[in-house]
Amino acid sequence: MKKVLLIKLSSLGDVIFTVPLANNLKANGYEVHWVTTEKGIDIVQGNSCADKVFFAPLYTWRKNKFNLKYFFKMVKLIFDLRKENYDIAFDCQRRIKSLPFMRFCGAKRRIISKYSSEFASLGANEVLPPAPDGLHMVMWNLDYAKYLGFDINNIKMSLPEQSEITKQRVDRLLEDADLSKPLVVIAPATTWEPKHWAVENWIKVVDALKDRCTLIFTGMEQDKKLISSIGGDKYINLAGKTNLNDLMELFSRVNLVIAPDSGSAHLAWAASEPALIEVFCCTDIRLFGCFGDDNKYFALSGDLPCRPCNKRVCPKEKGHNECTKYPSADVVIEKAMHVLDNFNAGCACK
Repeated sequence: MKKVLLIKLSSLGDVIFTVPLANNLKANGYEVHWVTTEKGIDIVQGNSCADKVFFAPLYTWRKNKFNLKYFFKMVKLIFDLRKENYDIAFDCQRRIKSLPFMRFCGAKRRIISKYSSEFASLGANEVLPPAPDGLHMVMWNLDYAKYLGFDINNIKMSLPEQSEITKQRVDRLLEDADLSKPLVVIAPATTWEPKHWAVENWIKVVDALKDRCTLIFTGMEQDKKLISSIGGDKYINLAGKTNLNDLMELFSRVNLVIAPDSGSAHLAWAASEPALIEVFCCTDIRLFGCFGDDNKYFALSGDLPCRPCNKRVCPKEKGHNECTKYPSADVVIEKAMHVLDNFNAGCACK
């Protein structure tokens, strides 16, 4: 059996978008190893897409970059990778932070996308042919499998099976939920300011859905103010009460998740069970939007000439963050009602 190393060191969503590649390689007889960081470890550890996982605590190392102890830990990790005698390594990160792992992992073939940046290509000895413009990140990663001659039409997603402890914790979090109605999660927070949908839009959505379903709000500790401002305190508010494993279990039980372009949205899509309405303000639906069943997955945005800009800070002085007002609340409400109309309320909780 040949061994392949996948290097993915960035955000939760980016790691999720790489899982179908790993599953494709396993289906074609490869033993698949990963190098990932704090943001991705819970997605791949215990996941059937990974035969072995190497943890690179990149964000801890960055905070302690002048500490020799952490430098030697990184060197040790690279030596551990070299012991595996990989046949192939794929740089799915395509940035300078993946360069040392790629360059020194010892793989015979070290393959990277033509669209790498920050000198990451210096770690590779093969470069993929150019991919079509606007290719979704899942398909962009699967391009590595296509390069090896594999069929990439059957996209398989997977998440780790959750422990009984996690399942029992989620049971307790939902003990006050009305299970006679569909369960709808609203996860309104994300990382970039221009990706946050307008508060007034969220308020309209909450008001429209409150009598049709059981509303659950999720987010981190720092998201409590936002969730309170859209009315989340009146319903089941789990902000600051869940970790990533809890969310994976929660999303496997609910009927619908509504979120902006965020890790929560991508995790809901990966969970496969809930329908998903994903709201895009400044980022590109073609690259990051949910896809699949058109009656289950909806990626929505406004029609503005400036979008998608994919920028963390809005470059416009006039009409600053205008894209955060769109799509309109009515568009999202219409899709949510469509989803709820297709659910049997008596089967809301699996």
